[in-house]
Amino acid sequence: MDAELSQRIEQALGRTPTGAAPLPGGCIGEVVKLAFADGGAPAVAKCARGGGLALEGYMLQVLNDRSELPVPQVLYGDDTLLLMTFIDGHGPLNAAAQRDAADHVARLHAVRGVAFGLERDTLIGPLHQPNPQTERWLDFFRDHRLRYMADVALDRGSLTSQQRDRIERFAGKLGRYLDEPAHPALLHGDMWGGNVLPKGDRIAGFIDPAVYYGHPEIELAFATLFGTFGQPFFERYAERAPFEPGGFFEARRDVYNLYPLLVHAAAFGPGWAEQAMQTIDRLL
Repeated sequence: MDAELSQRIEQALGRTPTGAAPLPGGCIGEVVKLAFADGGAPAVAKCARGGGLALEGYMLQVLNDRSELPVPQVLYGDDTLLLMTFIDGHGPLNAAAQRDAADHVARLHAVRGVAFGLERDTLIGPLHQPNPQTERWLDFFRDHRLRYMADVALDRGSLTSQQRDRIERFAGKLGRYLDEPAHPALLHGDMWGGNVLPKGDRIAGFIDPAVYYGHPEIELAFATLFGTFGQPFFERYAERAPFEPGGFFEARRDVYNLYPLLVHAAAFGPGWAEQAMQTIDRLL
């Protein structure tokens, strides 16, 4: 840790950092666990020369203010430095931890909003995520998730114009696959294993959100894309918040996972776009 960063941390927290150990993650910036001269509780620092951390701090604050989801407390934040409480969580997501996660996520999804979107735009990983407050979910998902992220992937060379046209044709038919939910629900927005911190049979916390109000099923779908949660999670979640009829796992899950696939295409390359095309081929 360089002297300038150490001084910024000391000025922000009134504590002298004595060490910084790397932590995993950090699409936006470097993440370290801080130790302090006073021997007290450690903290986490995220540093990003390119900015974006003020938005991450805002998203954590939204979850802290509006929900019971265990996420880091923001100690200090500006665009290039975010200081947070440290959550000690690691290890496998066993069946008991998955059931505990389901309890947390169901409570989060019970938080209602007045519109789909959010009061301001946010980030998903390193990418801009637009959140204009929108009355209808299908309009929001079509325009500000599928179409928007397809355009980002196209601009970055991860999507061909022909693939973008196929996404456009599919987006025009969303009403065949999706219905309007009863109300907007608060979402973590980036629910995969790297952002879930288990500790034994419980969940210590959730990190790196991409917050907005949406349909809970898009969150649940993302939680299956990389095998984050399995049967214990979904059985417990269904007890707390029963799924809508019509075959979520058979159809709607694949529709909703088009968005994270396009996010990954925009961030990591065209291989992810091909997975999205395979999904569209199955659905059309």
